[in-house]
Amino acid sequence: MRAAASGVLLALSFPKYGHPAFAWIALAPLLAALADESPSRFLRPRRLAHAFRLGVLTGVVYFAGTLYWITHVMAVYGDLAPWVAVLVNAALVVYLALFPGIFAVVVRRLFLSIGRRALLAAPVVWVATELGRTYLFTGFPWVLLGYSQARVLPIAQLASAFGVYGVSMLIAAVSAVLAWMATYSGDRWRPASAAPAVAVVALVLGVAAWGSRRAAAREWTREGEPVRVGLIQGNVEQARKWDPAHATAIFEEYVRMTRQAIGAGAEFVLWPESSTPFRFEEDRTDADRLRALVRQARVPVLLGSDQFDHDARGKYYNAAFLLRSDGTTAGVYRKTHLVPFGEYVPLKRVFFFAAPLVEAVSDFSAGAGVVLLPVGRHEVSTAICYEIVYPDLVRQFVSAGSELLTTITNDAWFGASSAPYQHFEQASMRAIEEGRYLVRAANTGISGIVDPYGRVVAQSAIFEPAVVVGEARYLRTSTFYARHGDVLAYASAIVTLALLVLTRRSSLRM
Repeated sequence: MRAAASGVLLALSFPKYGHPAFAWIALAPLLAALADESPSRFLRPRRLAHAFRLGVLTGVVYFAGTLYWITHVMAVYGDLAPWVAVLVNAALVVYLALFPGIFAVVVRRLFLSIGRRALLAAPVVWVATELGRTYLFTGFPWVLLGYSQARVLPIAQLASAFGVYGVSMLIAAVSAVLAWMATYSGDRWRPASAAPAVAVVALVLGVAAWGSRRAAAREWTREGEPVRVGLIQGNVEQARKWDPAHATAIFEEYVRMTRQAIGAGAEFVLWPESSTPFRFEEDRTDADRLRALVRQARVPVLLGSDQFDHDARGKYYNAAFLLRSDGTTAGVYRKTHLVPFGEYVPLKRVFFFAAPLVEAVSDFSAGAGVVLLPVGRHEVSTAICYEIVYPDLVRQFVSAGSELLTTITNDAWFGASSAPYQHFEQASMRAIEEGRYLVRAANTGISGIVDPYGRVVAQSAIFEPAVVVGEARYLRTSTFYARHGDVLAYASAIVTLALLVLTRRSSLRM
């Protein structure tokens, strides 16, 4: 029950049904269960197997509660029977649940060697498993624990130093000391036993105080060159998007909304991912109309469109095109991190039962790497769809010289589920990490502007047409995270491995 309770609390830490406060206590029930010294629960032959089951149970509830919407996507847009869609979703949930399972095994093994002190190592182990989830088998770093605090700005500022993983570690530390206090079994209370709790409380308060001052100063919102951006949210239903009967109407509406944004003072306009109902380079008539509009208004436009490369053995890309103010193409970014089961199907032979999905999913190719797009005298970057949830990918753009983070997406797939809200908040964390404004154009929302401190300057509602116009800035500032990346996360992985090696002998003797 305690492991399941942790899963529920983790799921309730994220939007749209949860609250960030749950995250701070979410891991405590699982950790208390792992510290249970009852021999009936952890008999020697199965001590780690039971811990693994507890962690997997936590993970299954955690990810089923936050990724439930994938079933809808698979059934409606992947042409799968509902029961097959449930099966595919369940497979992903079980895979992701392996990481909390590994976390539980490591903590329990450390507990068998060093006792309750293992609880104090739990935050480090948790971050190590989150790092693994980000990269293993292409990675899927959705709803990392630290993302739960994207709207709690005093705490979220920690991401400017150590990324989202630093926020995860701080949150996990609170659960660890709660479990530490709950599992105290001495005959009488000793002041030293309260030391970890006092230290963590002091740390949280210190981070909150520093973060409050940092966010309130808004120093970087007064630096750099301002630019008024216009975000076009067409709200095109997925079923209509590629219907030839609606193509002209869709394009006309985007042109009209672009004129509206320019009329409101936009100096740089963004269309969403795959926004054109045609391949931009293939349909010369509509493409030339858009180029003429850009040339007339002298306003650059970034738009998403599929790209077919005839010179590269017919490879197919999910791409973003930047049009200069003279209407010519300034650059093209090809998406590098593709969505498994959305843009390609990994292990097609293994997922033979999902044959309709394999047929329905476009077989995209990955782009070659980081590409910056010139907007006047400035360099900007774009992340397409869920690329924005990969911290190091966005950091590579900034390291290459990006002065403004943009992201374009089509969240129509998600319906009115939790996913659009989760996606937007995770994108917001990149602004804090990199010390950059982030602007986001989403087909069905949420579109918005986020300042370098994670403050939402403007945002739209979901599933309604919208033109969002507001100020961002080109910045060349630098955070500790932008300069040094995921040093804390990798250090956590090294420390976790070192602890396992150092405690191996004593664990085997128990």
